Amino acid sequence: MFKKNIFFFIICLLIIGCRKNNNPNGLVFSHNNQDREYLIHVPENHDGSTALPLLFNFHGFGGTASDFMNETNMQSLANAENFILVYPQGTLLDGSSHWNAGLDTPDNKSDADDLGFIEALIIELSTQYNLDLERVYACGYSNGAMFSHALACYKSNLIAAVGSVSGAMLDTSSFCSPVHPTAIINIHGTADNVLPYNGNNDFYSTDIALNYWINFNNTQQNPVVNSYTDNGTTIEHYQYNQGTNNVSVEHYKVINGDHVWFEMNFQGNNTGELIWNFLSRYDVNGLI
Repeated sequence: MFKKNIFFFIICLLIIGCRKNNNPNGLVFSHNNQDREYLIHVPENHDGSTALPLLFNFHGFGGTASDFMNETNMQSLANAENFILVYPQGTLLDGSSHWNAGLDTPDNKSDADDLGFIEALIIELSTQYNLDLERVYACGYSNGAMFSHALACYKSNLIAAVGSVSGAMLDTSSFCSPVHPTAIINIHGTADNVLPYNGNNDFYSTDIALNYWINFNNTQQNPVVNSYTDNGTTIEHYQYNQGTNNVSVEHYKVINGDHVWFEMNFQGNNTGELIWNFLSRYDVNGLI
Protein backbone atom coordinates (compact mmCIF):
# COMPACT_ATOMS: atom_id res chain seq x y z
CA MET A 1 0.00 0.00 0.00
CA PHE A 2 2.90 2.38 0.81
CA LYS A 3 4.38 1.84 -2.65
CA LYS A 4 0.98 2.47 -4.27
CA ASN A 5 0.58 5.75 -2.36
CA ILE A 6 4.05 6.93 -3.39
CA PHE A 7 3.32 6.01 -7.02
CA PHE A 8 0.03 7.92 -6.97
CA PHE A 9 1.69 10.95 -5.39
CA ILE A 10 4.36 11.05 -8.11
CA ILE A 11 1.74 10.71 -10.86
CA CYS A 12 -0.24 13.54 -9.30
CA LEU A 13 2.78 15.83 -9.30
CA LEU A 14 3.22 15.20 -13.01
CA ILE A 15 -0.34 16.17 -13.88
CA ILE A 16 -1.00 19.89 -14.33
CA GLY A 17 -3.52 21.28 -11.87
CA CYS A 18 -3.39 18.37 -9.42
CA ARG A 19 -1.47 18.48 -6.15
CA LYS A 20 -1.73 17.52 -2.52
CA ASN A 21 -3.29 20.02 -0.12
CA ASN A 22 -3.21 20.16 3.66
CA ASN A 23 -5.77 17.36 3.85
CA PRO A 24 -3.87 14.06 3.45
CA ASN A 25 -6.94 12.47 1.83
CA GLY A 26 -7.69 15.35 -0.50
CA LEU A 27 -6.50 16.83 -3.76
CA VAL A 28 -6.57 20.27 -5.31
CA PHE A 29 -7.49 20.78 -8.94
CA SER A 30 -7.10 24.12 -10.71
CA HIS A 31 -10.12 25.24 -12.73
CA ASN A 32 -10.49 28.74 -14.18
CA ASN A 33 -7.43 29.84 -12.20
CA GLN A 34 -9.12 28.79 -8.96
CA ASP A 35 -8.05 25.97 -6.67
CA ARG A 36 -10.87 23.44 -6.28
CA GLU A 37 -10.67 20.68 -3.71
CA TYR A 38 -12.03 17.16 -3.73
CA LEU A 39 -11.69 13.88 -1.87
CA ILE A 40 -11.40 10.60 -3.71
CA HIS A 41 -11.71 6.97 -2.70
CA VAL A 42 -10.50 4.27 -5.08
CA PRO A 43 -11.48 0.63 -4.39
CA GLU A 44 -8.78 -1.03 -2.35
CA ASN A 45 -8.11 -3.86 -4.78
CA HIS A 46 -8.35 -1.89 -8.01
CA ASP A 47 -5.33 -2.53 -10.24
CA GLY A 48 -6.35 -0.31 -13.17
CA SER A 49 -7.12 -3.16 -15.55
CA THR A 50 -10.89 -2.66 -15.45
CA ALA A 51 -12.80 0.51 -16.34
CA LEU A 52 -14.67 1.57 -13.21
CA PRO A 53 -17.85 3.62 -12.75
CA LEU A 54 -17.52 7.00 -11.04
CA LEU A 55 -19.90 8.41 -8.42
CA PHE A 56 -19.87 12.05 -7.29
CA ASN A 57 -21.51 12.82 -3.95
CA PHE A 58 -22.10 16.53 -3.22
CA HIS A 59 -22.38 18.00 0.28
CA GLY A 60 -25.10 20.44 1.32
CA PHE A 61 -24.96 24.22 1.75
CA GLY A 62 -22.35 25.17 4.33
CA GLY A 63 -20.91 21.67 4.42
CA THR A 64 -17.48 20.22 3.80
CA ALA A 65 -16.44 17.29 1.66
CA SER A 66 -14.60 15.64 4.56
CA ASP A 67 -17.52 15.86 7.01
CA PHE A 68 -19.94 14.66 4.36
CA MET A 69 -17.69 11.76 3.40
CA ASN A 70 -17.62 10.69 7.05
CA GLU A 71 -21.36 11.15 7.44
CA THR A 72 -22.40 9.19 4.35
CA ASN A 73 -19.66 6.57 4.79
CA MET A 74 -19.84 5.00 1.34
CA GLN A 75 -16.18 3.92 1.09
CA SER A 76 -16.82 0.30 2.07
CA LEU A 77 -19.63 0.19 -0.49
CA ALA A 78 -17.24 1.49 -3.16
CA ASN A 79 -14.79 -1.28 -2.23
CA ALA A 80 -17.47 -3.96 -2.38
CA GLU A 81 -19.15 -2.72 -5.59
CA ASN A 82 -15.94 -1.61 -7.31
CA PHE A 83 -16.57 2.05 -8.15
CA ILE A 84 -14.59 5.25 -7.66
CA LEU A 85 -16.14 7.66 -5.17
CA VAL A 86 -15.49 11.43 -5.27
CA TYR A 87 -16.58 14.11 -2.81
CA PRO A 88 -15.92 17.57 -4.29
CA GLN A 89 -15.79 20.71 -2.16
CA GLY A 90 -18.02 23.67 -2.98
CA THR A 91 -16.73 27.26 -2.98
CA LEU A 92 -17.80 30.04 -0.62
CA LEU A 93 -20.88 32.18 -1.18
CA ASP A 94 -21.31 34.88 1.49
CA GLY A 95 -19.06 32.85 3.76
CA SER A 96 -20.75 29.47 3.29
CA SER A 97 -19.77 26.65 0.97
CA HIS A 98 -22.26 26.02 -1.81
CA TRP A 99 -22.96 24.50 -5.22
CA ASN A 100 -24.12 26.74 -8.05
CA ALA A 101 -27.12 24.81 -9.32
CA GLY A 102 -28.43 27.55 -11.61
CA LEU A 103 -27.54 29.07 -14.93
CA ASP A 104 -25.93 32.49 -15.28
CA THR A 105 -29.00 34.73 -14.90
CA PRO A 106 -29.74 37.98 -13.01
CA ASP A 107 -31.51 35.90 -10.33
CA ASN A 108 -28.45 33.77 -9.67
CA LYS A 109 -26.46 35.00 -6.67
CA SER A 110 -23.46 32.82 -7.52
CA ASP A 111 -20.89 33.09 -10.29
CA ALA A 112 -19.13 29.81 -9.43
CA ASP A 113 -18.54 27.69 -12.53
CA ASP A 114 -19.39 24.44 -10.78
CA LEU A 115 -20.81 22.82 -13.90
CA GLY A 116 -17.56 23.51 -15.73
CA PHE A 117 -15.55 22.37 -12.70
CA ILE A 118 -17.19 18.94 -12.64
CA GLU A 119 -16.83 18.54 -16.40
CA ALA A 120 -13.13 19.43 -16.17
CA LEU A 121 -12.69 17.14 -13.16
CA ILE A 122 -14.20 14.20 -15.03
CA ILE A 123 -11.72 14.78 -17.85
CA GLU A 124 -8.87 15.11 -15.34
CA LEU A 125 -9.80 11.93 -13.49
CA SER A 126 -10.03 10.03 -16.78
CA THR A 127 -6.33 10.78 -17.33
CA GLN A 128 -5.47 9.28 -13.94
CA TYR A 129 -7.82 6.30 -13.73
CA ASN A 130 -9.40 3.76 -16.02
CA LEU A 131 -12.96 5.15 -15.98
CA ASP A 132 -16.12 3.89 -17.62
CA LEU A 133 -17.25 7.27 -18.95
CA GLU A 134 -20.68 5.89 -19.81
CA ARG A 135 -21.23 5.23 -16.11
CA VAL A 136 -20.60 8.53 -14.35
CA TYR A 137 -23.21 9.27 -11.67
CA ALA A 138 -24.10 12.21 -9.44
CA CYS A 139 -25.91 12.34 -6.14
CA GLY A 140 -26.04 14.76 -3.25
CA TYR A 141 -27.77 16.13 -0.19
CA SER A 142 -29.79 19.37 -0.03
CA ASN A 143 -27.92 21.99 -2.12
CA GLY A 144 -25.77 19.10 -3.39
CA ALA A 145 -28.94 17.36 -4.56
CA MET A 146 -29.97 20.57 -6.35
CA PHE A 147 -26.63 20.50 -8.12
CA SER A 148 -27.10 16.85 -9.09
CA HIS A 149 -30.37 17.84 -10.76
CA ALA A 150 -28.50 20.67 -12.51
CA LEU A 151 -25.93 18.23 -13.87
CA ALA A 152 -28.77 16.09 -15.21
CA CYS A 153 -30.27 19.20 -16.83
CA TYR A 154 -27.21 20.89 -18.29
CA LYS A 155 -24.46 18.24 -18.46
CA SER A 156 -26.40 15.07 -19.14
CA ASN A 157 -23.94 14.13 -21.88
CA LEU A 158 -21.57 13.38 -18.99
CA ILE A 159 -23.98 11.99 -16.37
CA ALA A 160 -25.78 8.66 -16.66
CA ALA A 161 -28.17 8.86 -13.68
CA VAL A 162 -28.78 11.02 -10.62
CA GLY A 163 -29.74 10.72 -6.95
CA SER A 164 -31.32 13.41 -4.75
CA VAL A 165 -31.56 13.32 -0.94
CA SER A 166 -33.56 16.08 0.79
CA GLY A 167 -33.09 18.23 -2.30
CA ALA A 168 -35.08 20.25 -4.81
CA MET A 169 -34.99 20.80 -8.54
CA LEU A 170 -34.47 24.44 -9.49
CA ASP A 171 -35.18 24.41 -13.23
CA THR A 172 -38.02 22.67 -15.06
CA SER A 173 -37.98 25.14 -17.96
CA SER A 174 -36.83 24.59 -21.52
CA PHE A 175 -33.30 25.47 -20.36
CA CYS A 176 -33.22 22.09 -18.65
CA SER A 177 -32.46 20.04 -21.73
CA PRO A 178 -31.11 16.54 -21.04
CA VAL A 179 -29.81 14.77 -24.12
CA HIS A 180 -30.80 11.26 -23.03
CA PRO A 181 -33.39 9.58 -20.79
CA THR A 182 -32.06 9.96 -17.26
CA ALA A 183 -32.90 7.67 -14.37
CA ILE A 184 -33.56 9.51 -11.10
CA ILE A 185 -33.81 8.35 -7.49
CA ASN A 186 -35.32 10.83 -5.03
CA ILE A 187 -35.43 10.48 -1.22
CA HIS A 188 -37.30 13.16 0.73
CA GLY A 189 -38.98 13.56 4.11
CA THR A 190 -42.47 14.95 4.53
CA ALA A 191 -41.43 17.06 7.55
CA ASP A 192 -38.47 18.73 5.82
CA ASN A 193 -38.57 22.35 7.05
CA VAL A 194 -35.69 23.60 4.85
CA LEU A 195 -36.79 22.32 1.44
CA PRO A 196 -40.43 21.45 2.15
CA TYR A 197 -41.81 18.32 0.57
CA ASN A 198 -44.73 20.32 -0.83
CA GLY A 199 -42.55 23.25 -1.86
CA ASN A 200 -42.87 26.94 -0.97
CA ASN A 201 -42.47 30.33 -2.62
CA ASP A 202 -38.77 29.69 -3.25
CA PHE A 203 -38.51 25.99 -4.15
CA TYR A 204 -40.44 23.49 -6.23
CA SER A 205 -42.18 20.61 -4.50
CA THR A 206 -40.91 17.05 -4.64
CA ASP A 207 -43.86 16.13 -6.86
CA ILE A 208 -42.93 18.81 -9.42
CA ALA A 209 -39.40 17.42 -9.67
CA LEU A 210 -40.67 13.86 -9.94
CA ASN A 211 -43.25 14.78 -12.56
CA TYR A 212 -40.61 16.52 -14.66
CA TRP A 213 -38.50 13.36 -14.87
CA ILE A 214 -41.51 11.04 -15.19
CA ASN A 215 -42.71 13.01 -18.20
CA PHE A 216 -39.27 13.56 -19.71
CA ASN A 217 -38.44 9.86 -19.45
CA ASN A 218 -41.89 8.75 -20.64
CA THR A 219 -42.28 6.32 -17.75
CA GLN A 220 -45.52 4.79 -16.57
CA GLN A 221 -47.72 7.40 -14.88
CA ASN A 222 -49.05 4.96 -12.28
CA PRO A 223 -46.29 3.79 -9.95
CA VAL A 224 -45.70 0.50 -8.22
CA VAL A 225 -46.05 1.40 -4.54
CA ASN A 226 -44.66 -0.42 -1.50
CA SER A 227 -44.53 0.62 2.13
CA TYR A 228 -41.94 -0.39 4.73
CA THR A 229 -41.49 0.51 8.38
CA ASP A 230 -37.98 0.97 9.76
CA ASN A 231 -37.70 1.41 13.53
CA GLY A 232 -41.08 3.14 13.68
CA THR A 233 -40.56 5.25 10.53
CA THR A 234 -42.81 4.57 7.55
CA ILE A 235 -41.15 4.79 4.13
CA GLU A 236 -43.27 4.71 0.98
CA HIS A 237 -41.50 3.54 -2.16
CA TYR A 238 -42.79 4.64 -5.57
CA GLN A 239 -41.44 3.10 -8.80
CA TYR A 240 -42.22 4.64 -12.18
CA ASN A 241 -40.98 2.06 -14.66
CA GLN A 242 -40.77 1.33 -18.39
CA GLY A 243 -39.42 4.68 -19.49
CA THR A 244 -37.56 5.30 -22.73
CA ASN A 245 -34.46 3.08 -22.86
CA ASN A 246 -36.00 1.27 -19.85
CA VAL A 247 -35.07 4.01 -17.39
CA SER A 248 -37.04 4.44 -14.17
CA VAL A 249 -37.85 7.14 -11.66
CA GLU A 250 -37.93 6.04 -8.02
CA HIS A 251 -39.05 7.94 -4.96
CA TYR A 252 -38.68 7.14 -1.26
CA LYS A 253 -41.15 9.22 0.75
CA VAL A 254 -40.03 9.26 4.38
CA ILE A 255 -43.09 10.00 6.49
CA ASN A 256 -42.24 12.73 9.04
CA GLY A 257 -38.64 12.66 7.81
CA ASP A 258 -36.50 15.76 8.45
CA HIS A 259 -33.96 17.63 6.31
CA VAL A 260 -31.17 15.05 6.60
CA TRP A 261 -29.12 12.44 4.81
CA PHE A 262 -31.28 9.64 6.17
CA GLU A 263 -29.89 7.05 8.55
CA MET A 264 -32.50 4.53 7.53
CA ASN A 265 -32.75 0.88 6.67
CA PHE A 266 -35.07 0.00 3.81
CA GLN A 267 -35.26 -3.76 3.47
CA GLY A 268 -31.63 -4.14 4.47
CA ASN A 269 -30.24 -1.16 2.53
CA ASN A 270 -29.11 2.20 3.89
CA THR A 271 -29.37 5.46 1.93
CA GLY A 272 -26.04 5.06 0.16
CA GLU A 273 -26.83 1.48 -0.83
CA LEU A 274 -30.28 2.43 -2.13
CA ILE A 275 -28.71 5.12 -4.29
CA TRP A 276 -25.91 2.97 -5.67
CA ASN A 277 -28.14 -0.07 -6.28
CA PHE A 278 -30.41 2.18 -8.36
CA LEU A 279 -27.84 4.27 -10.23
CA SER A 280 -25.58 1.36 -11.11
CA ARG A 281 -28.33 -0.26 -13.19
CA TYR A 282 -27.91 2.46 -15.85
CA ASP A 283 -25.41 3.98 -18.21
CA VAL A 284 -25.91 6.94 -20.58
CA ASN A 285 -27.75 4.58 -22.96
CA GLY A 286 -30.31 3.48 -20.36
CA LEU A 287 -30.76 0.20 -18.52
CA ILE A 288 -27.60 -1.90 -18.70
